[in-house]
Amino acid sequence: MRLSLLFIFLSIFGFSQTGTYQFPKIPSSISVPISLPISEIQRLTNQSITGTLYEDQSYENNNNDQLKTKVEKDGEIMMKALTNNRLLFSVPLKIWAEKGIGTLGLYSYQETQFRVVMNFISSVEFLQNWQVKTTTSTAGFVWKEKPVLDFGKIKFPLASVIEKILVKQQKDFTTVIDAQIQQKMNLQPYILKVWNNFSEPMKISDEYNTWLKITPQTVKMSPLEIYLDKMKTTVSIDLFSETFVGTKPSKNPLVNAVPYFTPAQNLGRVFLLKTTTNIPFSEATAIAQKQFQGKEFPFNEGKSKIKVEDIKVYAENENVVIEIQTSGKVNGISYIKGKLIYDAQKHKIGFTKSDFKLKTKNIFHKAITSLFEGKIVKMIEQDYGIPFLDLENASKKSIEESFNKEYQKGFKLSGKVMDFKPTEFLISEDHITTVVDIYAKVELKIEGMSF
Repeated sequence: MRLSLLFIFLSIFGFSQTGTYQFPKIPSSISVPISLPISEIQRLTNQSITGTLYEDQSYENNNNDQLKTKVEKDGEIMMKALTNNRLLFSVPLKIWAEKGIGTLGLYSYQETQFRVVMNFISSVEFLQNWQVKTTTSTAGFVWKEKPVLDFGKIKFPLASVIEKILVKQQKDFTTVIDAQIQQKMNLQPYILKVWNNFSEPMKISDEYNTWLKITPQTVKMSPLEIYLDKMKTTVSIDLFSETFVGTKPSKNPLVNAVPYFTPAQNLGRVFLLKTTTNIPFSEATAIAQKQFQGKEFPFNEGKSKIKVEDIKVYAENENVVIEIQTSGKVNGISYIKGKLIYDAQKHKIGFTKSDFKLKTKNIFHKAITSLFEGKIVKMIEQDYGIPFLDLENASKKSIEESFNKEYQKGFKLSGKVMDFKPTEFLISEDHITTVVDIYAKVELKIEGMSF
């Protein structure tokens, strides 16, 4: 089987020495479910929001309130998924305050430190330009320790004073959070790198020097969904796939921006990628000759024999013709016209008859045409075939290697080919172009990025 397949591709390679044979462009699509752990958003948010968040260094601000404050992040911001695509942010804060008590410019100052946890709720969505957008509202705060100023005989509780400031600051923080997330969590540069990675043709067979070239066209995306510990969506890319044999084809031009996506519903996890292989009729003939030339088979209940002297395979319009020259009991030329089919069990491209003609000078042979037709057609339909298993296995391996790699730090692609089979045969004067359907699953996990 491997030898027969090698004959096919050696011939193709020989054909390609003066240039690369280009197969037809086939429209396809790839669906890529994307998962973004909430923990990743949490990590990136903590990476973005650090240090001092607010500082008032003047006693005269806020109508001469004689208060200085400094607000700092006090530990990790925690996030939790809520219903309706919302996130709960819990922001721990350490607050330093210095308060003056007195009148007519005579003040006694005392400082204190205390801690509070501010809560926010954010609705999350993807903008069509690949930015993550949040709409954040306040959700109150919880004292971990309340501030009290100790002036000896006077204990001055600051909670009511600070709460007014915290309410205002918490509302201001919502704008800061939304701006930081939209600025930092812009996926366009990272999607762009993955997109441009596909500009490089993939070698799907070293042995047969075969290349797969993918040209992305448009992008669709399903609505963002927050579920348990993940943000999930699915991206579908419409593309052209092309197969080349021989010299490595030129790469697609690099793009500066990924197209805006079109919102779409119900994008499936399993996608269909179409590609092509090409078999010259000269090699289809060579395979048939190897299988049948010189073969003898019994006829008329074993009373006589028929020998295959020569066999040819060629095109006639959209059909394939197998021309067989025989000697012995039937001395003549048979023309079996039909279609190519794929035998999934035997992993071969086979043949099914639609018409039969026998050309012979012996009138007695014509009388037994129906018997002969049944015998030779059955032999061809059962035994003739172009082996496909080796190419299938080699292609699966190469494609899965391309589907399982980290194209960009933090962007880990994992996938599997579910099925690989010919589904359509395009007949030209010199070649059989086989359209191959590749059913596959791919998932993109975003984890470990750094903004």
